[in-house]
Amino acid sequence: MASATLLKSSFLPKRSEWFPGQSSHASSHPHLMSATFTVHAGSYSDELIKTAKSVASPGRGILAMDESNATCGKRLASIGLENTEANRQAYRTLLVSVPGLGQYISGTILFEETLYQSTTDGKKMVDVLVEQNIMPGIKVDKGLVPLAGSNDESWCQGLDGLASRCAAYYQQGARFAKWRTVVSIPNGPSDLAVKEAAWGLARYAAIAQENGLVPIVEPEIMLDGDHGIERTFEVAQKVWAEVFFYMAENNVMYEGILLKPSMVTPGAECKEKATPEQVAEFTLKLLHRRIPPAVPGIMFLSGGQSEVEATLNLNAMNQGPSPWHVSFSYARALQNTCLKTWGGRPENVKAAQDALLQRAKSNSLAQLGKYTGEGESEEAKEGMFVKGYKY
Repeated sequence: MASATLLKSSFLPKRSEWFPGQSSHASSHPHLMSATFTVHAGSYSDELIKTAKSVASPGRGILAMDESNATCGKRLASIGLENTEANRQAYRTLLVSVPGLGQYISGTILFEETLYQSTTDGKKMVDVLVEQNIMPGIKVDKGLVPLAGSNDESWCQGLDGLASRCAAYYQQGARFAKWRTVVSIPNGPSDLAVKEAAWGLARYAAIAQENGLVPIVEPEIMLDGDHGIERTFEVAQKVWAEVFFYMAENNVMYEGILLKPSMVTPGAECKEKATPEQVAEFTLKLLHRRIPPAVPGIMFLSGGQSEVEATLNLNAMNQGPSPWHVSFSYARALQNTCLKTWGGRPENVKAAQDALLQRAKSNSLAQLGKYTGEGESEEAKEGMFVKGYKY
């Protein structure tokens, strides 16, 4: 766990500010001070727990479709389409309106435009999701920017105005939120970058809960690099220790959060590849060492793995009992074949939706530990790693 000296960082409140009105005499007695730690989830505590459990329901996971308009434009460009609101609407309509999707998908992370958008048929996208028992979620961070004083690392902005944005998103129908920050192994990671990532995630989580949204906590450890799986494991332990330390300091209710970690894998450029069994062994060891059993769901990101690789690794992690719901929150690993199948052509919509449903079903089976990998296409086995990937 992080040491007490971490609390002296310039971006943290002074210890005297944690307990306003408390005397210096009281603060000198740890047994008195510890009694003041409480969980603050506002009036939403019961709802947060219910929402988290709904998203973390057996055989289901999250469809991440919260790409920014710029990133969505890159996806559209890959199939020869312009980045227009009409084209984004058409693609997002295709995704949310897949018949039977709610059997395998419990939640969908949306970009702000999508939360307020209607389908091409004029129905609110949020309503289309709710009709299939899919919980709408929302990306609330404002993206990555350079972190001054670091080793060419980044930090995630968006805390300013977050409370009012979360309140507005709740009114619009969102019930959970996502905040993605990243840690780069080739660049260190520096203590500064890790602490900044952890503190930002903790503040975001507390603010989201106060406004009725279950926070998905996502410190993505990037695949960039040629390091081995042991190095990833070492960094992941450090990152998650810091994250839970600061979430405790911010009185985050663990029963009302979800995690979106990276799987523990070698760097994308490492010559020694890991089997699904090795990935499962290291990842589950990390979870048992760092994640309290009070957390309802671990919704893994795919991080540039191929569609099949992400599913095989998830399946390997579900070959035995866990204290958490171990599932998925995939973007490219659910959408890639679907997007290519669609190609922007109306006549391909059904085939594209079938492709998405098949990927969702495969990951549903993996969540239950029953995925075999039989009948997968070569395209689904192609890796999607992009160096320095940004949403």
